[in-house]
Amino acid sequence: MKLSLHTNTLSSALLALALAGTAPAPAAAATPAAHSKAKAKKAKPAKAVPAKKTDYEGEFVNFGQWKEVGQFLDEMAAKHGFDRKELEATMMQVRYVDSAVQLMKPAPPGKPKNWQAYSKLFIEPVRINGGVKFWNENREALARAEALYGVPAEIIVGIIGVETVYGSNTGRFRVMDALTTLAFAYPLAPAREARMAFFKGELESTLLYARQAGIDPFSLLGSYAGAVGLPQFMPSNIMKYAVDFDGNGRVDLRNSPTDAIGSVAAFLVAHGWRRDDPGPLVYAATVSPSRQWERFINQGLEAKFRPQDLMSAGVVTTSTLPEGMNFGLVDLQNGSEPTEFWLGSNNFFSITQYNRSYFYAMSVLELGRAIKLSRRDL
Repeated sequence: MKLSLHTNTLSSALLALALAGTAPAPAAAATPAAHSKAKAKKAKPAKAVPAKKTDYEGEFVNFGQWKEVGQFLDEMAAKHGFDRKELEATMMQVRYVDSAVQLMKPAPPGKPKNWQAYSKLFIEPVRINGGVKFWNENREALARAEALYGVPAEIIVGIIGVETVYGSNTGRFRVMDALTTLAFAYPLAPAREARMAFFKGELESTLLYARQAGIDPFSLLGSYAGAVGLPQFMPSNIMKYAVDFDGNGRVDLRNSPTDAIGSVAAFLVAHGWRRDDPGPLVYAATVSPSRQWERFINQGLEAKFRPQDLMSAGVVTTSTLPEGMNFGLVDLQNGSEPTEFWLGSNNFFSITQYNRSYFYAMSVLELGRAIKLSRRDL
């Protein structure tokens, strides 16, 4: 299982730290600013919400003078019709963010991967109680998304809870700063060139999205990797998968829980979610001492193995598996404790396309399940 940088998520930092055995406790939830109420006699416009401060000062390095940046600006002007001088003026406002570079460096060797330790970061009272509140406040949008896309409410709520604690922690990096820094000053690491190309593509999408939405690109705040809003979509995914689910004529993943809900569901469907898949997303399994099953480990994030082939290699489940479905073998390492094994369905692996991690997908399932049970107990 590898941590991919091609994610939507603010939770990637926690994931990297948790896998190294050094994860901090999750941040406490904060209450979003409410809309101002109109007075009876004379309605007043909603109060402007002060812009959040960033978590860094940033350093001016004159990105516009860098040869690679100049080539990028030339491409943006030729390919998308941007004014070259306006782009130069935009780059003059960009700041180098060393903290983003440091967070992208490979984690130092640490403790073994530990699912139980990782899951405690996300299956905890703040996220469970916040999830109950978020579900109750957005029940109509969640029901509509489930009906339209076939994605259960607990999966959508689980993702938003893991990502940003329902919008209370969406990130405080200027997306333009983070993406420019990572596109042109990525730290020395394996596949550095490919990762720089990825972030350059995200910078391109940021400029296109800002132009299309009619917003200042510097108004976009997000994670150290450039992910935006309640569901932590990368800019390219906003362009491809975000939907105007509240019907107000614009997509707003930063301030509209309804748009976030619809967009999460749309993303999962675009990445293979099937409404007609029966049964649970995962089935508990055990493996034989023969270790023939090891050939099914780390074979890609997809359900592509027939149950009979898994069983013949020593994978056993006490549950009756649905007919006609394939599965993938999921290993959740627990440090010095025994590894947990599960059979993941197609829909389980669609969640791993949101963040390419078994730990992440299982956290979404467990958090969603805990929230659903808590709502029943009320």
